[in-house]
Amino acid sequence: MRTISEIIIHCSAIRPEQQSSASDIDVWHKKKGWSMIGYHYVVRRNGNIEKGRPLHKVGAHCRYHNTHSIGICYEGGIDSNGQPADTRTSEQVTSLLRLITSLKKQYPKALILGHRDFNPQKECPCFDVVKEYLELQP
Repeated sequence: MRTISEIIIHCSAIRPEQQSSASDIDVWHKKKGWSMIGYHYVVRRNGNIEKGRPLHKVGAHCRYHNTHSIGICYEGGIDSNGQPADTRTSEQVTSLLRLITSLKKQYPKALILGHRDFNPQKECPCFDVVKEYLELQP
């Protein structure tokens, strides 16, 4: 069993008219030469939560943090003009909270962070994760 100290939230950086299912992202990541999707979960616009990389496997989503983290990606993060934006639907907001709350029961000491918290040059996931989930932090 891996020791999990971080839950890292990402966006798929696609426009509203595009889609990014776990299957789509798996294809994208394989084209980069990876063995499979780098995220453990993908939250679709309709709120469905799709499984990606199995939790027991180290992710490929945040350099230097993959061994001890779980990666969650929500579908979206770019507005129709191609600019970074919090495009989460109400269904995604609800599903993300439900998923994170469930993971926190398994990993109560895990910090909840956004990808941008590790790389200030990134906008991902286009909202302040620490602030949004402040009450769930250890």
